[in-house]
Amino acid sequence: MSIIAQTLAEDGTITGKGFGAIGYGLAAIGPGIGVGIVAGKAIEGIARQPELAGQIRTTMFLGIALSEALALIGIVAGFIF
Repeated sequence: MSIIAQTLAEDGTITGKGFGAIGYGLAAIGPGIGVGIVAGKAIEGIARQPELAGQIRTTMFLGIALSEALALIGIVAGFIF
């Protein structure tokens, strides 16, 4: 634990603050990578079969929404803990 993130309470216990932000930053890495992969594969699919662009785009937005839900869960968990 870093000296910067530690505080000494009046009763002599050491408590940490600011770890929620670090946790959310780590939690946002996975969905960020996932959204990039989903969008890239959707572009590849549309380039290969342009006639299915509407269906691929709809599926891409669904995948992005599910990936971003993980990021929102991560920020809520950061506020809770």
